[in-house]
Amino acid sequence: MNINRTIDIIVSPQGDISINAIGFKGADCEKATRAMEEALGAVSHRVKKPEYDASTTAQHQQRLGT
Repeated sequence: MNINRTIDIIVSPQGDISINAIGFKGADCEKATRAMEEALGAVSHRVKKPEYDASTTAQHQQRLGT
């Protein structure tokens, strides 16, 4: 499966900066944007999308015996 991940950085005419991580699940979005947030300054607020609660790891089940 090919997953497209992008990070949009939007600067308003007033100088407000918005970083939007697209295609990430769970805390991966925070990891991907951390360096940019640190370089651009303090984070005033963070909005977590529904994808944040999605699992990033596959679950495997194995049965032993019959």
